[in-house]
Amino acid sequence: MRYYLGLATTFHDPALALVGPDGTVLFAEATERYLQYKRAPNCEPDSAPRMAGLLKAHLPPGAELVIATTWGPDFSRYLADQAGTGAFGLDALKAHSPALNRSLVPERAERTFIAELALAQGRAGYGTLLGLDRAHGNRDSGGRSTIAGLRRYPHHLTHAAYGLWGSPFRDATCLVVDGMGETGASAIYRMEAGRLREVKRHRGRESVGFFFGFVTDLAGFDQAKGEEWKIMGLAPYGRQDPELMAALRRLYRIENGRLRFSDAATVQAVAEEIRARRPAEADEDGWADLSACGQAIFSEMMDVLVAEAWRLSPHENLVVTGGCALNSSYNGRLLGRSDFRRLHVPSAPADDGNALGAAWLAFQEDHPDWTGPGVLATPYLGSRVSTEPLERMVGWEPRLRHLGHDGVTQAAADILAAGGLVGWVQGRAEFGPRALGNRSILADPRPSDAKAILNGKVKYREAFRPFAPSILAEAGPDWFEDYQDSPYMERTLVWRPEVRDRVPAVVHEDGTGRLQSVTEARNPAYAALIRAFAERTGVPILLNTSFNVMGKPILHTAEDAILMFATTGLDAVVIEDWILVKDGVTI
Repeated sequence: MRYYLGLATTFHDPALALVGPDGTVLFAEATERYLQYKRAPNCEPDSAPRMAGLLKAHLPPGAELVIATTWGPDFSRYLADQAGTGAFGLDALKAHSPALNRSLVPERAERTFIAELALAQGRAGYGTLLGLDRAHGNRDSGGRSTIAGLRRYPHHLTHAAYGLWGSPFRDATCLVVDGMGETGASAIYRMEAGRLREVKRHRGRESVGFFFGFVTDLAGFDQAKGEEWKIMGLAPYGRQDPELMAALRRLYRIENGRLRFSDAATVQAVAEEIRARRPAEADEDGWADLSACGQAIFSEMMDVLVAEAWRLSPHENLVVTGGCALNSSYNGRLLGRSDFRRLHVPSAPADDGNALGAAWLAFQEDHPDWTGPGVLATPYLGSRVSTEPLERMVGWEPRLRHLGHDGVTQAAADILAAGGLVGWVQGRAEFGPRALGNRSILADPRPSDAKAILNGKVKYREAFRPFAPSILAEAGPDWFEDYQDSPYMERTLVWRPEVRDRVPAVVHEDGTGRLQSVTEARNPAYAALIRAFAERTGVPILLNTSFNVMGKPILHTAEDAILMFATTGLDAVVIEDWILVKDGVTI
């Protein structure tokens, strides 16, 4: 039998995905979770110690394993030649990709990016080889598994494959927008009856992703740490200053419906002008204005790309993927600003999702009649948490209870309705950056000070950053204007004015909320908890944030959860059907 291991091998956000002989996704997870190292920069996705246990759990002895990676033929040729071409083959890569963005990214940063990408590509598969040998390396038993080949696929194609095949659509247009691919920073694909084809691959400098990183750095945040989130969170507090808007608009123009970026000298001049207007000691309002303007210009640029996707591949269904698809503020407005009627954004649209895209492409290459799963992909594809550490606590920890799933659900609902903070760990971890009810910290959204309490006791993050609502999907139209299903917390929508004062902790400054639509079919345990909370309060909504503290990835083990429970202001932690509470909390 043949299995398929997809590896996301950009130097940031590495990940892996394992697909079975029938195309079923067996496992998908970002490397940061296992390492507990935010974004896992410059780390291989398939470290040998991890792969040994993973492959032993999912592969039978004697299986064949195809390894597939993102970054395609251009990089394959480059890597093959890199030994004789100087500093990581920069000249060879430029020969294949002459149009890399050099306006928003200095030459030195470009060299660093290419060098790190080359290292990530060069290591791909080594850990798997060692892990496979440890898992099924017994030659005497005849159970030795083998690697059946290494395949590379174009970066934007892996984005599109994951986005389209993981969508609920059979026919759709796909727009990929990120920092960069092999030849540009965006592409358009089309899926017809589950079959993919490239419509247009952009070549040139139109990197909306680099633009947003540029604004992030100018505002005093760090794009290398993925702090673009802070621009989105801060933007509603600012105003669209006409001078700032004019300065940022000098960075691009539209020619024949195409986005064109200005040269490096213009970018440098705009950066210096903005720095002069917003010196290091600028107050938060100054950064808020820049954030508001940056978000507005980002939306203008995305409108150009979305309009081009419609012009070249009109269809009622649109899939948006790539790192820029994490901009939930724009996603929630996209349908109202375009001719598309339905939108899908995958749970892991950034480079981590490319692991699954690569694995599916390799599977499809061997099974030409396969046209995708044909259903909305579940995000719950990662690791499970063992309850063994809790079992060892029985007998000496009087605050620990084993109540069964219904018991912990009712107990957690009581604590939440009383204003407590609950860590909630269930089933498999989410694939993607957002906690969707399996690795979450939960709170009552009704108190106006709930956000401040959560920040002060657990999250320790900036006050301007919003917290998200998880809502029972059937209640969505009663709470949001122009309600759209949002299974992955991938878009912001506008709260109905008459309900905002009922859940102030999850209403952002601009009256929006980045919602997660919860159903029994998608997540029965989480839906049961929200329903139990609604029975007590009349509100079918919970405040949901990721189970971590600022600067750390979402937790990976029960020990992580217990440590956060012990060192923060959480009132309770639920791990599967166990609950651990602080002194004074009754269950």
